[in-house]
Amino acid sequence: MMMLLSADYLSFSSNVCFLREFNRSFGLDSRRRRKIGRCCRATLITNSESFEVGRLIGSYGFMNITSYSGFQSGMGMEFVPEDVGRFRAQDVGEGSVNIRLYEGRIAQGPLRGTSVIFKVYPGQQVGGFEADSMAANELSAHASLQSNSKAVACQNIQVLLGGFETKTGEQWLAFRNDGKYTAADYAKVASEKMSKISDLGGQKNWNPFEKDETVKRRRYFVTKLLQGTIRGLAYMHDHDRLHQSLGPASVVLNTMADKEASYLIPRLRDLAFSVDVRYSEIEGDTRTLSEGLWRRASVAGAFTLMEKRAFGIADDIYEAGLLFAYMSFIPFCEAGVMDSLSLRRLLENTFKLDVQAMREYCLADDRLLEAVKFLDLGDGAGWELLQAMLNGDFRQRPIAEAVLNHRFLAGAFV
Repeated sequence: MMMLLSADYLSFSSNVCFLREFNRSFGLDSRRRRKIGRCCRATLITNSESFEVGRLIGSYGFMNITSYSGFQSGMGMEFVPEDVGRFRAQDVGEGSVNIRLYEGRIAQGPLRGTSVIFKVYPGQQVGGFEADSMAANELSAHASLQSNSKAVACQNIQVLLGGFETKTGEQWLAFRNDGKYTAADYAKVASEKMSKISDLGGQKNWNPFEKDETVKRRRYFVTKLLQGTIRGLAYMHDHDRLHQSLGPASVVLNTMADKEASYLIPRLRDLAFSVDVRYSEIEGDTRTLSEGLWRRASVAGAFTLMEKRAFGIADDIYEAGLLFAYMSFIPFCEAGVMDSLSLRRLLENTFKLDVQAMREYCLADDRLLEAVKFLDLGDGAGWELLQAMLNGDFRQRPIAEAVLNHRFLAGAFV
């Protein structure tokens, strides 16, 4: 639930060594500590007095879903509190780590005046070791991705500018403020707009031209959103990083207006569950945040280092496929017609990942017609791509670059 509180800007005065504490809690070996330490100190602001913190703009946590054996998700999925009411009978457990978001800015130095979004992890007394591990892992992931000289070439990953630890043990990560909205926010607003086109009697009150133009703009916006998301994921995979928590809440947008689609830049955030898939890191990896991934890899028959790495990449592609399905349905349906868990249940449980069978089901429901039409573009190119990304055999799923180059996302149909 987004909470808007008015507050004057203030400054924290903690002098705790942010990087040293993160390295220690993350359990990095000394060689890797030195490498990451050099990178972070060269690029990140770690002095708390360099920041000013403004109003609280929201909070979110992570949920664990255990009711569907067909799920192949990573450690966690992001959610906002209002989603919980839509989970109905599903077995959903809220994680122990609750993250707060604040506005802020850099108060001194060459980046003075730069707007930031603070992501605040609770201290060990509140969030336990899990919170510290997630914060350290997110820092490590961004440091790794931003240490590459070509990192600036990828604009589809949120930029970490620095962070600090407070005297109470909270870990504050400061990200450049490139937008407060997420793909989940966009989908919710878009579906509410779809509802407004119906009067009480259910008759459409738009003229045909206006409706066609609105749907056309929405298709273009969603396609650009998906293109940017997959481009960011491809960059991560090319640099030996998995996301492992990809969903509509983990894609930040700089606009939610369909008419501004040409300016849209989606950015991946929430790398707390990211996994390093260099072969040297996979071997003997016993970290808590990645144990679920390797357990699923073993169940799927991936035992060698090469197989495990391939499984991890394919696991991200599967989650990207579910995001693709979400963005293909929710923004094109009226509010309440479909939600993320219902959509996942249809795909995984009802139709056992048979996308064409699901299409036949959706054709019988007029409320899903615009979503079907969107995926039907290019003689069913959307369904074709969705089926490939959700292939039950992880070895048959495309890599991110192949997804990006698929004819549906190439933009020829919108």
